[in-house]
Amino acid sequence: MREDAMPGQASQPDGLADIKTLPQLLRWRVEATPAAEAYRHFDATAQRWVSQSWREIDAGFELWRRALAAEEFAPGERAAILMPNGIAHIAMDQAALSRGLVPVPMHAVDNPDSIAYVLVDSGALLLFVDTLERWQAIVATGQPLDHLKRVVCADASGLITPNARIVGLDHWLAQAPGATAPLPDVAIEPHDLAAIVYTSGTTGRPKGVMLSHGNVVANVKAIAHRIAAEPHDVFLSFLPLSHTFERTGGYYYPIAAGACVAYARSVPQLSEDLKRVQPTVLVSVPRIYERIFALIMQHRASASYIERLLLDLTIAVGGRRFDARQRHGVPSLLDRLAWPLLKRLVADKVLARLGGRLRVAISGGAPIAEPVIRLFLALGLDVLQGYGMTETSPVVSVNTIEDNDPHSVGHVLDGVEVRLGENDELLVRGPSVMLGYWHKPEETRRVKDADGWLHTGDQARIENGRITITGRIKDILVTSTGEKIAPVDLETAILADPLFEQALVVGEQRPFLTALVVLNAKAWVQEKERLAASGKQGGAAERAALLARIAAAVKAYPSYATPRAVWWTLDPWTIASGLLTPTLKNKRPALERRFADEIEHVYAKKPAPITPT
Repeated sequence: MREDAMPGQASQPDGLADIKTLPQLLRWRVEATPAAEAYRHFDATAQRWVSQSWREIDAGFELWRRALAAEEFAPGERAAILMPNGIAHIAMDQAALSRGLVPVPMHAVDNPDSIAYVLVDSGALLLFVDTLERWQAIVATGQPLDHLKRVVCADASGLITPNARIVGLDHWLAQAPGATAPLPDVAIEPHDLAAIVYTSGTTGRPKGVMLSHGNVVANVKAIAHRIAAEPHDVFLSFLPLSHTFERTGGYYYPIAAGACVAYARSVPQLSEDLKRVQPTVLVSVPRIYERIFALIMQHRASASYIERLLLDLTIAVGGRRFDARQRHGVPSLLDRLAWPLLKRLVADKVLARLGGRLRVAISGGAPIAEPVIRLFLALGLDVLQGYGMTETSPVVSVNTIEDNDPHSVGHVLDGVEVRLGENDELLVRGPSVMLGYWHKPEETRRVKDADGWLHTGDQARIENGRITITGRIKDILVTSTGEKIAPVDLETAILADPLFEQALVVGEQRPFLTALVVLNAKAWVQEKERLAASGKQGGAAERAALLARIAAAVKAYPSYATPRAVWWTLDPWTIASGLLTPTLKNKRPALERRFADEIEHVYAKKPAPITPT
């Protein structure tokens, strides 16, 4: 890298095809459509939504670039970002990229232990964190954080005076040196790192996926060639920017398309924000569709006969219309006549929950149940499933509006190669495949062979370039929110607590994890006596106590890996009962079948909050 390249020199790209790095991508977009709407966010002070053009947003980023340049970090150093989605998050990301630094995006709701581990492992020199309280909680873990030279707190309330290490965002930006000309970007090569994105590993600790500028830009270009967003499109961003799915699909790709991104205020306010922003494109994991599906089915259960009939007719007629669009049959004259009325009375009202203007929705991170996706397709919303991994930047394949098979994850993107390996494992090769895992060469060699093929761990079928995922070789859970978790590691951690004799973690395609545990009878008597002495008795108190013990046992793992529900028994699982192998390992399918009713009962309830012991 070097610092002698000025923006706008002869190497300035003429179009997206010429883009090689992420700073180039932003500079190109600002020059191409300076007055177009770039971002929209809710101003809590003014209590209104505020828009910014590409020219305005880039001018705002300039102050961040100067503040970061004043830190005098060397290119290649890491800058960790622990912030919710929003303008501040992307401002630091763009500032870091322009200085040749490597952003390390972290889960905004993660636990302090996991955050501290990532900070230590990445060797970040700067941390941008939302609050001073969050930083203090990270320090309280006791992990060595002396390598951090600067901690910038977006909300520094409680910080009496800025010091040499910790500073409030306003003060940090105010100290940025002024200038009359734009700050030169550090020259960046396509093979330079654009991010280290941490994802769950089989060892239990997160692994840092090294993605280069070339990796991400190649994926952005391939997505743009497959699914063309328009400059008038509006994305609503609510998936964490620490996820590569949102990072590439909901952040960098809209820059390439020149589309607007509106940042949702919070997940609890998502329903209201959908109606207010009225997005035209939605990038989501299956959970949002599942929630709306559940609400519709709940309404149907208590609706009148006429309402149920209308909904059922809409799903049936709309389903046939979708099949016809995919060249699977021809709609009857009756269907064609009935649809305008069904659309007005039913479909439009349901889709109004999503703002009423959605023309396409991308679903990734986990498979979506067929009844759920068929409902939305029948209502006229094109939900497109795709497949990818953090290690592939992330998109490998995706359906299109014209060729949408809800049973598959679509055709492979241009420039990406796929094939089947041993046990029908899906192998992927191409320019978007990661460089490797940060400081883990052995882990890298285990999943990426000498010929560049990435071993995904997923089993698949490939038919005429279309990929259908059929299972997983590894024992990995994928929740309905798209998180991938190794349950054996969690079970091992739980069993470190002597209260637990056996443990099984479940949560495949569920919104949260549940732990099924066999308790040590003597230890359980003692625990209940402790609860009684503190005035806590009954099932709810016992459940809360068990969840707290489990949370303490898995505190080193990301927060999404903490079970939020528990079912317990004193009856041990045995080899004779067919629940354990001869080597005393859990027979997961057998256990899940044996306790299917108990599992369903747990998920029918609202998860209890986890409280510390």
